[in-house]
Amino acid sequence: MFFSYSDATAVEMLPGLVRRTLISGEQLMICRFDLERGVEIPAHSHPHHQAGYVVSGKIRVTVDGKSCELKSGDSYSAPPNALHSAMAIEASIVVDTFCPPREDYRDTSQ
Repeated sequence: MFFSYSDATAVEMLPGLVRRTLISGEQLMICRFDLERGVEIPAHSHPHHQAGYVVSGKIRVTVDGKSCELKSGDSYSAPPNALHSAMAIEASIVVDTFCPPREDYRDTSQ
């Protein structure tokens, strides 16, 4: 029901991209991503609905061929199986939700 950020395991997904799974239930998962300036997340898709919130910084997100620069306070959504990618224009913190949860992002220590 409650989870402390200090308990979140840092996972380096790519050089300059760190994920922390903050909480994961049966239907929903919340993850924090810390991106260094210039980090690119390659185009990919997955069967999960993904919605994200830019906490700080600036990123460019592309979903199904449409791109948008997002800054602190902005949000985005990628429907299931949509091809999407991102690039950090500035060092950024992004919080993403996944529904259903991504099994590959579960922190087994929780």
